[in-house]
Amino acid sequence: MRPLPVSLCETMEERYRALLEVAEAISVHRDLDELFRDLAQRLPRVVHVNFVGLSLYDPAGNTMRLHTIQANVPADLVGGHEEPIEDTPAGWVWHTQRPLFVPDVDLEDRWPVVIQRMKADGTNSFCYLPLTTAVRKLGGIGFSSLQKAAYSEADLEFLQQVSQLVAVAVDNVLHHRDLTLDRERLRSLLEVSEAITAYRDLKVLFNELGKRLPSVVPFEFIGLILHDPRRDVMRIHVLATERTERLPDGLELTMEDSISAWVLQNQQPVVMPRVDEETRFPKVLGMLREMTVQSCCYLPLTTAVRRLGAIGFGSVNPCAFGNSQVEFLNQVAKQVAVAVDNVLNYQEAEAAQKHLALERDRQRLLLEVNNAVVAHLELRELLRGISSCLARVIPHDLAWLCLYDPANQQLRTHALDFPNNQDFTGAGDPIPLEGTPEGLAFTSRKTVHIKKLDLTEFPTEIMKRAAAEGLKSGCAIPLISHEQVLGTLSVASINENAFTEQDTELLGQIGTQVALAVANSTAYQEIANLKDKLKTEKLYLEEEIQTEYNFEEIIGDSRSLKQVLKQVHTVAATDSTVLILGETGTGKELVARALHNHSDRRDRTFVKLNCAAIPTGLLESELFGHEKGAFTGAIATKIGRFELADGGTLFLDEVGEIPLELQVTLLRVLQEQEFERLGSTRTIRVNVRVIAATNRDLDRMVEEQKFRSDLYYRLKVFPITVPPLRERPEDIARLVRHFAQKFGTRMKKRIQTVPSQAMQAMHAYPWPGNVRELENFIERAVILSSGTDLAVPLSELKAPNLPSINPAIGTLEEAEREHILKALRDTKWILSGPAGAAAKLGMKRTTLHSKMRKLGIVRPS
Repeated sequence: MRPLPVSLCETMEERYRALLEVAEAISVHRDLDELFRDLAQRLPRVVHVNFVGLSLYDPAGNTMRLHTIQANVPADLVGGHEEPIEDTPAGWVWHTQRPLFVPDVDLEDRWPVVIQRMKADGTNSFCYLPLTTAVRKLGGIGFSSLQKAAYSEADLEFLQQVSQLVAVAVDNVLHHRDLTLDRERLRSLLEVSEAITAYRDLKVLFNELGKRLPSVVPFEFIGLILHDPRRDVMRIHVLATERTERLPDGLELTMEDSISAWVLQNQQPVVMPRVDEETRFPKVLGMLREMTVQSCCYLPLTTAVRRLGAIGFGSVNPCAFGNSQVEFLNQVAKQVAVAVDNVLNYQEAEAAQKHLALERDRQRLLLEVNNAVVAHLELRELLRGISSCLARVIPHDLAWLCLYDPANQQLRTHALDFPNNQDFTGAGDPIPLEGTPEGLAFTSRKTVHIKKLDLTEFPTEIMKRAAAEGLKSGCAIPLISHEQVLGTLSVASINENAFTEQDTELLGQIGTQVALAVANSTAYQEIANLKDKLKTEKLYLEEEIQTEYNFEEIIGDSRSLKQVLKQVHTVAATDSTVLILGETGTGKELVARALHNHSDRRDRTFVKLNCAAIPTGLLESELFGHEKGAFTGAIATKIGRFELADGGTLFLDEVGEIPLELQVTLLRVLQEQEFERLGSTRTIRVNVRVIAATNRDLDRMVEEQKFRSDLYYRLKVFPITVPPLRERPEDIARLVRHFAQKFGTRMKKRIQTVPSQAMQAMHAYPWPGNVRELENFIERAVILSSGTDLAVPLSELKAPNLPSINPAIGTLEEAEREHILKALRDTKWILSGPAGAAAKLGMKRTTLHSKMRKLGIVRPS
């Protein structure tokens, strides 16, 4: 035998040394990554190797899982992609258990995908050897080179020895991995058992499972699907995932379309290695594909007592659930079934307790509502009391009470409990009968239950405001008493489907009680209004009895006065507006009373208002009334003069003093005979005849834009001018005798004669204060009289500084100014009181104030 060449001996020696190193590495490494990184460093010294490939058989998907590593490069094992057995050289080697050598990849036409990938890496030749132990076939190991025909028979023999050693190593690693996995699974089962005892909430439980189990069985989705026997559907109760894609909790699936239903009925797991290749259950698989699920596994949830549903696992990788994974997950499913059954039993018991507590609370609520009905006659307080009680049983964000307004044939808001209300509605706002839940409940006499507000069904403006406030669901209950619908009671919420059928049933019971309360409150309010009106009329009439002018008739027989009375007789029988013009103290109010007493309204109230005597800020309230809380100091509801005079006559004295901003409102009332109280949106209709009076030159005020022309012409339907006393001196004697007798009787003095000199002086005096000044003058004379003769203070009738009376407005104003200034100087600028300037001039203090402002009279400093 010839000795081997030295180079060959060295090569064999090097290879034996490499085999020893491989064997040593196998005994050291328990990790495939480290083992193959070590091989990739050692083998290139004894054989041409540029890439090392490891392909392991995966029984779950019947595929080969390929990993590669580049020789002489410190890197980890990369790849991990799966390929069918028939499409890879490794699969051929695993199946045939024969080595494969391809000296030139360009000449190989099998496995085109793998060959193309090798060409892309620069591989020109390769070999694959089976990885097989005495127990099982593991896969194959491949070596590739950038050279063509890189492997000789000796190389293949050496690599076969290497593959045998590697097969043992891989088998050991896989055994070690299986043992580790079994240990992890046992630990996970223990953790699942602990979690089951710790949690009573399914969502929390499944979130915990989603955190613990992926370390043993990789998955991205875990879901609980339970059977609803009442509806015979499968319902997703929990879907735990860390990904953004998810199915909504509570989603219902029919029994025909659901994988979980098949699992429930057949009590067998369903494993789908590749979702894309499945054709069954298209609806569920479509949803899984939308969540990028590539493989899934469903297992039954069943206890010794009942079938509950199924538990599902999903992975974004194909073939994620092999036999061992399914076996482990089946053990998990058995524990989860017990936990779910316990939770459902707990929830059913808790629901029963809640139902009993709810029934107790509802009975208590009905009692509290009954107490509120008894305690509150005012509707706002009643609603507030009911709403606070109701919120404990039926949570809501809005409660409101609407009552029917027959005058306008629509509903109106009477009470509102909406803490967050901004621009929704207010007390008195109209609610249309069409296009609103309240209108529908009122007209149909049935409860209207809105689960989700639809503006196409209720397109009115108020419902748009409700939607803008965030209200999404509600109930409207008709309030029926003695077969008559009085209005509606409504509750609303910012959440959809906030009210159940049980809630609407309870609201209907409450509505019956509220209807009784509304009927009582309405009757009480009507009685209270009539009582207040009678009380106000009584006070007003008492004031009228005590007024300084209470003549039974107008005194005088002058031609000018008879002309006035003729006009009164002509217009009294009509309802036309009358404007009485004349200087202060001429008896304009007496003319107004005569108009009322000779009209068809004589049996109704005659109400008067001196517009100059009321502060500007309060005049509107005095005319039209106000609601409680309408402004600071409005502590109670006030009935205005227009409302008080309904059916009768309203006399507006000093109408020229009404401010411009209020004249618009007054004009509307005169035209429409309707108004609203301050602080209210409820329209009040009245039937009032208006008589106005003034001592101002309204024509001039209209020209100076101090009085609205439209209001002026509306008032001046029938003007009556009362002549001043200086233009009817023939009436002075009768007036003097009347006043002397009146005050003499009051003071228990007997006045029989009036000295002729005094009568002449009184005829000659111009009487700028007219009849009122004459009356006050005679009262002073009676006071001074000690016998039967009237002691007239003639010195007061001398007015040397007064110019002669001239019809010209300027001269008359100057004379009046001087006359008032003289009275002010004589009384040392004291306006009120029996010795004041107002009494001296025979006029009211407010009238004197008005004249001083008009004439520009200011007290000197």
